[in-house]
Amino acid sequence: MFHFRPIYEALHKSLQSHPVNSVFKRLISTNNYSNMPVKVGDIIPNVELTENKPDNKINIFELCKGKTVVLFAVPGAFTPGCSKTHLPGYVASADDLKKKGVDEIVCISVNDPFVMAAWAQNQNAEGKVRLLADPNAELTKALDLAIDLPPLGGIRSKRYSMLIKDSKVVQLNVEPDNTGLSCSLVNNLTL
Repeated sequence: MFHFRPIYEALHKSLQSHPVNSVFKRLISTNNYSNMPVKVGDIIPNVELTENKPDNKINIFELCKGKTVVLFAVPGAFTPGCSKTHLPGYVASADDLKKKGVDEIVCISVNDPFVMAAWAQNQNAEGKVRLLADPNAELTKALDLAIDLPPLGGIRSKRYSMLIKDSKVVQLNVEPDNTGLSCSLVNNLTL
């Protein structure tokens, strides 16, 4: 009889000392949700998102490599709080954030890339904030920041913001009620 316990223990010990152990822990989950939400100090997952159209893939880890990135997520494009407050705040502050050393400002939503492209145009975000689609919630689930919102079609992202430096999360603001508009707004980022 073959025993997996020694292999598991060796792998577990190896992962504990690995510099990106939090990413590996989330990847070695036995269910769809790892129950290990992203935290300060974690490396951003190596996940592909889409921009403007389905075949324009953007790897979020590569996008953040060697850069300072503000990343925030909304439950849905064109929804009231997202369109009236959350995204407009980042669009209005884009020049100021870039003067403070931010290389990229990225908005993520569990929507298709066409919806995100239309929303970017509607919000005059082009050239200020990149709107990336997470159509299958892959990044959202990898960060363990998914929430089931049946009125919006099911699995969506919790509302949050994070500051990333060289692919490492250095600041994280997740809304306490998952969808409200308090700590994830642009004025709560410390640069």
